[in-house]
Amino acid sequence: MLPDAVEITTYKGLQMVIRVCLGRVGVLAVLGLAAVASAQGYPSKTVRFVITYPAGGGSDFTARPIAQRLTERWGQPVVLESRPGGSAMIGTDFVVKSPADGYTLLLSASSEVSMNTALFKKMPYDPVRDLQPITLVGTTAPVLLAHPSLPAKTVKELVALARAKPGALSYASIGNGTPQHFAGELMKTTFNIDMVHVPYKGAAPALIDLLGGHVPIGLTAPTTAIPHIKSGRLRVMAVTAAQRSGALPDVPTIAEAGAPGFDIVQWYAIWVAAKTPRDIADKIYADVTSIIQSADYKQRQLEAGTDIIGSTADALSARQRQDIEKYRKIAAAAGIKPE
Repeated sequence: MLPDAVEITTYKGLQMVIRVCLGRVGVLAVLGLAAVASAQGYPSKTVRFVITYPAGGGSDFTARPIAQRLTERWGQPVVLESRPGGSAMIGTDFVVKSPADGYTLLLSASSEVSMNTALFKKMPYDPVRDLQPITLVGTTAPVLLAHPSLPAKTVKELVALARAKPGALSYASIGNGTPQHFAGELMKTTFNIDMVHVPYKGAAPALIDLLGGHVPIGLTAPTTAIPHIKSGRLRVMAVTAAQRSGALPDVPTIAEAGAPGFDIVQWYAIWVAAKTPRDIADKIYADVTSIIQSADYKQRQLEAGTDIIGSTADALSARQRQDIEKYRKIAAAAGIKPE
């Protein structure tokens, strides 16, 4: 390492300085060319695109058209792989432990990269340290539904009814530790009401009991709720996001009912293993962003209840950290203890 200023008093000294400087330039040039070659050569083989839920669900619907268009754009197969189980951690862990070369992508929901930190004492990976963010894709907000027989028609009326009959009302969710469960528990602590949580194994059984009037209130994804809302078989009271949903623009938010800051959403994002070369991550980001911001992709997702957002890698990382803190606080206030 040369000092900032060198006094050259001999011809040999001058030669030494020139050789050192040229050596440094050469190293930088080689590193620069290697980075360019890495980005230009990617991808040169099949890319795996892992989802952490069963095929046919919201993750599949979000990821499949991205995989198809990346295949067309890259001239290499981008193969969608469903690796469900373990509270969505099996598929995530597979990506974390894959080579950090950009050939294994992850489409996560927010559960496995933020909510699960409030539910499990130990996870097989660190969602902040072991994943490299690419971009937020979009958000979908759970909807608060009621059977038509319920006297309450608005959130404020529901709160009044729950306060008048503590513990008499129950609400269905699609399972413990889901955004729907967190939304229900946040309602309880925000409005100081007592409702009984009834967890189901998925949206289908929860909706069956809600439609049958066996449980008066339910929280589920808009995709499964919209047909029953349109038919009038279920009444929609609110969405749980801070902003109204593009799929249900006439439905108010819970925040509008007197709960400023109330914001529970499920979001989808794309990640790669930590230490993936930055230039490859940048290429994935640019190509994915081009796809998700296209008008036809946005419209197709909106019809399924997902609002396309997009973000930089830094913005996604910041959102992940904020959510981890938020869900830990909700879990502590609701008495949800990590397993």
